Amino acid sequence: MDAAVHDEAVQQDEMRGTITRPSSILGDASARQASELDDITRRVSEGYPNNRPTVSSPGKSIARRRGGALRTARFLLRKVATAGIAVVAVLVALVAWDQYNAGPWTRDGRVRVQVASVAPQISGQITELRIVDNQFVHKGDILYVIEPFDFDVALRTNNAVLQQRMADLSVKELQSERRRRLSDLASSTEEKQVYEGNALQAKAAVDSAQEQVRQAEINLRRTEVRSPVNGIVTNLLLREGDYAHQGATNISIIDTDSYWVDGYFEETKLARLCVGDRAEAKLMGYPAPIVGHIATVTRGVSVSNAAASTQGLPNVDPVYTWVRLAQRVPVRIAIDSVPPGVPLVSGLTATVTIRGGMDGENGTLLQRVRAELETSFSGLIDGTSVRPGCIPGPSSPQGVRS
Repeated sequence: MDAAVHDEAVQQDEMRGTITRPSSILGDASARQASELDDITRRVSEGYPNNRPTVSSPGKSIARRRGGALRTARFLLRKVATAGIAVVAVLVALVAWDQYNAGPWTRDGRVRVQVASVAPQISGQITELRIVDNQFVHKGDILYVIEPFDFDVALRTNNAVLQQRMADLSVKELQSERRRRLSDLASSTEEKQVYEGNALQAKAAVDSAQEQVRQAEINLRRTEVRSPVNGIVTNLLLREGDYAHQGATNISIIDTDSYWVDGYFEETKLARLCVGDRAEAKLMGYPAPIVGHIATVTRGVSVSNAAASTQGLPNVDPVYTWVRLAQRVPVRIAIDSVPPGVPLVSGLTATVTIRGGMDGENGTLLQRVRAELETSFSGLIDGTSVRPGCIPGPSSPQGVRS
């Protein structure tokens, strides 16, 4: 009995100890957490001294206001710079569009030249060829020689006939003169007229023989076929022994004195072109431009709807596209100077730019840029201004430049 009472008392003491122990543990944990929070707060305060309360002063207030004004000025400056850049970009885009759409320039340009087609005026076999392909020849140089034997014989024969006719004329003139001096009793009037007529016929025969001699001489000279221009022989396929036919072209010579540039300008750009304006043609692959001026403007372009159809009526195409493309008009550019090292070859493509006047090259770069900008802005605001008298009318041979 006493043992049981003792065991129960021991169990109760253990339970009290267990309940008291957690309470002390909780108290120790709360104390540790509070001390850790104090340490963190102290460290933060030491790391960021600006967070500690400060007392404002007049000097610090003035510095703060100056800093705010500076930030405001920077902000406004950035806004103004952005707006300025945007305006400049818009103006550059407008000017570029005007230059592309209505500016006097085109990439559709071609170098052109006249070609002399040489054909013999007589027929015969070629005995001597004095040229090679792509050779430069001067006007009057011999290109090839046709067998002259037959024409030499013809000349000798005609000379002999001429001498015979001249002798016959001399005899008949003497007979007519003698009959004219005789009296009417010795020779009748009819006989006199007959001898006089014979003398006139002999004179006509002499004249005819003289013309035959001249023709034979010309034909003999024509056996030497000469160049009609200064130029370059091109695509030569002729050989010695070939037979040359009268009037058949067998040699082509590029006339080096006849080069020009054709610029095919859109009809929207013709208002800014003027006969006599300075022009530059830049070939592909060569930076230096060919300098010239506008010589003429073509006055007619083929129209497909004007073609005659059945019964001579116009054949009009019923299809008309919504997108209307500007017609291109050929403008001939006369060449004034060619840079060294730039070859002129017919058919080369070129970018043609009109500079606005014969004196455009004398102005400075700034003046030319200013003139281009004024023209562009005028075209954007008032439309493309037409320069009156630049392109001559049908009744005037030349234009009057403004």
